[in-house]
Amino acid sequence: MFATLADRERRRVLLALLEHNPQPEVIGVGSDDFGDDRRLLQLTHAHLPKLEAAGYIEWDRDAHEVVKGPSFDEIRPLLELLDASEADLPDDLR
Repeated sequence: MFATLADRERRRVLLALLEHNPQPEVIGVGSDDFGDDRRLLQLTHAHLPKLEAAGYIEWDRDAHEVVKGPSFDEIRPLLELLDASEADLPDDLR
């Protein structure tokens, strides 16, 4: 779980799912939210597949949508702790 949360983009996806499930547009896929092609490529070719393989998300590539996966509740306590402690965390963990 800590390896999953070690990356900012993966944390961003999972924290967003705490607020809204499903997440339309895969938090940037299909929109100009990222603006950076490299970040978008990493998200779609590395981060989302890794989250999906761990069971934390289910990703509909055609609809550009992410929903909580079957293992999401396993990581939820850590996500809630990160979310509640955001102001106390160093900038590189936000």
